[in-house]
Amino acid sequence: MNKYLLAHDLGTSGDKATLFTADGTLINSCTYEYETKFFNGNWAEQNPLDWWKAFCETNKHLLEGVDKRKVSAVAFSGQMMGCVCVDSNGRPLRNAIIWADQRSTKEEETIRNKIDESRFYKITGHRISASYSIEKLMWVRNNEPDVFKQTCKVLLPKDYIIYKLTGEFVTDYSDASGTNAFDIVKCKWSDEIMEAAGIDKCLFPAAYPSTNIVGEISKNIAGECGLASGTKVIIGGGDGVCASVGAASVVENAAYNYLGSSSWISFTSKEPVFDNELRTFNWVHMVPGYYSPTGTMQAAANSYNFVKKILFDGLSILEKNKISIYELMDKEINSSKVGANGLVFLPYLLGERSPRWNPKARGAFIGLKMEHTKGDLLRATVEGILMNLAIILQVFKKESDISDINVIGGLAQSDVILHLLSDIYGIKVHKLNYLEEATSIGAAVAAGVGSGELKDFNEVHKFIKIKEDIIPDLENHKKYERIKKVFDESYYALLDVYEQLNKI
Repeated sequence: MNKYLLAHDLGTSGDKATLFTADGTLINSCTYEYETKFFNGNWAEQNPLDWWKAFCETNKHLLEGVDKRKVSAVAFSGQMMGCVCVDSNGRPLRNAIIWADQRSTKEEETIRNKIDESRFYKITGHRISASYSIEKLMWVRNNEPDVFKQTCKVLLPKDYIIYKLTGEFVTDYSDASGTNAFDIVKCKWSDEIMEAAGIDKCLFPAAYPSTNIVGEISKNIAGECGLASGTKVIIGGGDGVCASVGAASVVENAAYNYLGSSSWISFTSKEPVFDNELRTFNWVHMVPGYYSPTGTMQAAANSYNFVKKILFDGLSILEKNKISIYELMDKEINSSKVGANGLVFLPYLLGERSPRWNPKARGAFIGLKMEHTKGDLLRATVEGILMNLAIILQVFKKESDISDINVIGGLAQSDVILHLLSDIYGIKVHKLNYLEEATSIGAAVAAGVGSGELKDFNEVHKFIKIKEDIIPDLENHKKYERIKKVFDESYYALLDVYEQLNKI
């Protein structure tokens, strides 16, 4: 009997449910969108009940006409770094504070004043930041004492759904490593950080490997959630780490680059990578005994689409002639040359995380001349995005022999962009068959390994295939090495300007 693996990717905009066979065939997927409430400038919340509704509705739609008893297991990929306060019955006490929320800056400073940041980085693999779960929980304690008093556990988004299914308060090592409260070397909650934060570690759930079987769907919940009773519930992982598995980064030194709205480079390592300048961070990998050092920039496709909207807005004639705007943009990029005719773009439209960690940074075109064309502006935009990522790659190449890289995400659909990426990085690029399914595949493989349908994480290659190899042009790479110095110096030359702009 052919078994199915069900993956749920609880993202920021919605829950994407995907059904695979155990031999790696994608059967179907569907998405249920839910609302994010943005307010007070940098606050961001979601209603956990919306996640549950999305989970139930997508199951019913996805499994229509499918024998539910053939679903061997369900596993999860979830947005990370959130804060879901629940009572002893698992009832949400307030909206979830999600990863994008930055309200807890005072709580961030409280921890920074008690623990040296470099030491904190060595414990958690991350900087001290308002982005993470423990700072958000501290904010609840300091500002909503009635909610905090009733809080029995603080959960991550996917773990709330797991509780609804099993009645168990659990998380996995990968998601725990995104809380700013987890010792990634010892794989346990950090007493030192809990003490500095003034938080009792009993508020955090028990942490397990991503393939842990939490329980099974009971008869009581089966009808509501749309799954058959007896279906195994596998814990899964944080979405960033699920993407590592889904991009086939499951053995030492295997690297991948996600090119989406934001973008990151990550690879698989036996040890965390602690950068002296704290430019990168570390997740605990879903693959037992490994880590996923990562560097994430804020605005990759966001920058590309920003420039697209300015340069190509209103080109309805493209649709009439059945010409893809992205095909036109590829042609424009190719009409320019290496270095975009002396134009440099700094892709800091949303400030920056890796490699700059500067929320005050701003985007800029540097070197504009009257002779510059649309093609030059587009090429400079792509080159700026990729040179920024190349700095992250360089950090990792000091620690690992990265000679090739798998690439996924929306921008990876463009072969023109992939050729620029290969030239700028100076390494071979593998374009994969699935560019937008990595997190779902990661969760599905966790479901397969946890349920015994798959032997180990290496069986991700049943799902993932290399569609195309792209070899770098070494002459172009030499030119880009010179241009990268100008790119880097341009950022540092504007540091004082950023400070002044943020006062206007």
